[in-house]
Amino acid sequence: MDLYTLFPTISTSFIVISAILVAIGWALIVQGKRDAHKKVMIWGAIAALLFFIIYVSRTAFVGNTSWGGSDEMKIYYQIFLIFHIVLATVAAVFGITTLVLAFREKFAKHRKWGRVTASIWFVTAITGVVVYVLLYILYPGGHTKPVWDVILGA
Repeated sequence: MDLYTLFPTISTSFIVISAILVAIGWALIVQGKRDAHKKVMIWGAIAALLFFIIYVSRTAFVGNTSWGGSDEMKIYYQIFLIFHIVLATVAAVFGITTLVLAFREKFAKHRKWGRVTASIWFVTAITGVVVYVLLYILYPGGHTKPVWDVILGA
């Protein structure tokens, strides 16, 4: 593995870890284990934050990887990428809101937000892994570019 794939692999791993921890946390709260739920969910949030720090750092200093596949598939990839980015943004906002509600001990609202947030987070993690697989496993070779060039297909 080279530096080209190292940081995306690490950041994607943190998203997967975060989703797994959220799933475990959800199971714990269903079992009534509030303290364990809280600890696991905080670790899930930390894993998500580590993803974000690595992703933003790489984007700022290196850029993002452009599509390396065929021109015929590029539009489908771009639509999927935009869907993933919007979903990830919504998941992040919902995640922060859900955490704030928990820390303020507004558990009825936290419970309602949490179900939706976790569901969106799972889909975000899956689509993030798909983006990683497309860019670094199935269609490697895209050049590193600034994020807006990648999103807009420039």
